[in-house]
Amino acid sequence: MTPPRDVLLFTEENILEQLKTAPFQLGYYTLRFYSLNQRPVNKATDSVSEFYLYPSGGTLRDSNFNIVLYSSRFDTYRGFEPPNPGG
Repeated sequence: MTPPRDVLLFTEENILEQLKTAPFQLGYYTLRFYSLNQRPVNKATDSVSEFYLYPSGGTLRDSNFNIVLYSSRFDTYRGFEPPNPGG
């Protein structure tokens, strides 16, 4: 039996998975990932932080709203359609 996927690991697939149920407010989705020095990481750590995905622009921001990632894959202006539009 395959263990359940850890959606707190920072991957594009886990961004999409979290978007299915992530709260949406003020134009962004709130996501949670393991973090190290306030940056999302693809390994389990003792720290989990909130990050904010703005689909109108395809940017993921940290708790200080600094840009952590830009991806056209998550940019509604480039054709991205969130799986949970409007949260």
